[in-house]
Amino acid sequence: MGGEWFEVLRPPYLPVEIRWERAVADGLPADVSHAFGIFDTTLCGVQEAGMSPSDHWWLPERESACDACREAAGVIDDRRPRAMRGEDARVSVARRL
Repeated sequence: MGGEWFEVLRPPYLPVEIRWERAVADGLPADVSHAFGIFDTTLCGVQEAGMSPSDHWWLPERESACDACREAAGVIDDRRPRAMRGEDARVSVARRL
């Protein structure tokens, strides 16, 4: 991942519109797009066996985007400090002697 042994690197920041894939599963309604979270669950908490991410982005600005997924994605995005959103999002943990 680069950096020195005393640096902690964060995963790169990705904006909401390119961070989440659209969830696909037999039990999901076709007229609402949900963001795939983890473990067969959408960001809003809908769970379907066999759910997976699609090859397409989940786009929160679309009318068909689930409002609860949109809200959850915003909460998650707001947790990333603005100062730590650049490519050089490193924190030095070196001891100062």
